[in-house]
Amino acid sequence: MYRKIAAYKIQVLPEKEEMLPLSVIICARNEEENLKQFLPSILLQRYPEFEVIVVNDCSVDDSEWLLKKYAEQYTNLQVINLKEHPRYKHGKKFAVTIGIKAAKHEHLVFTDADCQPQSDNWLTYIGHTFTTGVEIVLGYSPYIKQPGFLNRFIRFEAFHTAMSYLSYALKNRAYMGVGRNMAYTKKLFFKGKGFANHMHIASGDDDLFVNQNASADNTAICIHPDAHVWSIPKQRYADYYIQKLRHYSASKAYKADHKRMLANQIVSAVAFYCLLLACFLIYPLYWKYFLAVYLLRLIVQLIIYRAAMKKLRVLDLFVFLPILDIVYYFYSCFSGFLSLFKGNVGWK
Repeated sequence: MYRKIAAYKIQVLPEKEEMLPLSVIICARNEEENLKQFLPSILLQRYPEFEVIVVNDCSVDDSEWLLKKYAEQYTNLQVINLKEHPRYKHGKKFAVTIGIKAAKHEHLVFTDADCQPQSDNWLTYIGHTFTTGVEIVLGYSPYIKQPGFLNRFIRFEAFHTAMSYLSYALKNRAYMGVGRNMAYTKKLFFKGKGFANHMHIASGDDDLFVNQNASADNTAICIHPDAHVWSIPKQRYADYYIQKLRHYSASKAYKADHKRMLANQIVSAVAFYCLLLACFLIYPLYWKYFLAVYLLRLIVQLIIYRAAMKKLRVLDLFVFLPILDIVYYFYSCFSGFLSLFKGNVGWK
């Protein structure tokens, strides 16, 4: 399956073509510093007609005043300030819905306040991907490289997740997307009744929406290097653990065949490593055969993963693949198991 993305030919922009107007929606809660650092790169995209809607979701920092200043400077910025209700606590899906209702254009693009496009052609590539029949565009959002093993693991996990959902999308079996770089139409949102079917789950404004609304012929991917959107990774293991629990809490609501598909990926990999270790311990005299089996799998991985890593801008992780692969699958299995006993994990 992963060979799909490894062999994928990245799109080249046509020289001249009509450009669809776009609405970029960003939900932000206490993101003053990130808005100051990253919002201008979105407002200054080279695109003929687009608006940026920032939903300032009950921030208690100075986001409101910063956004007011930006709104005076950039005519394509629309700011919506939400206030906390004394008795009603809303989540990100409410803020996203407000942003969608305020959007002037049919084609909606989503990202986060702590994200920065690779280039000022990000929207150009997204807009061109909305060809006839396409209602969902899945982009890619890598994490910024920093020192330390946690950063390597977070970037590898983001790569592996992207390699999976992009490959399945190319196989006409799209099951999720990442809200840091994703787009869909307003018509599709309202046709699917928005987030009504999973509003009780705090997360899932991105992956659950795709899971419930993607079809074999309405989804396309956009992974040109200029269309990548970079994001700031978590700095602490505890914060990353909570982030993963939030994702797993949403994945419980995936379609049954998608849950089986993802479970088979993780369980089969964990079973491979466990059984391989058991074989080494029980039949030590045959270690050469077991080592050959491991090396055969690894070589196939190296061939496919290298091409995928090059496309998805994480080729520096290639030399760490043997250890990262083991840690990734066991951590995913362990976190997925723990998520069964955790309640709903909120946005912020």
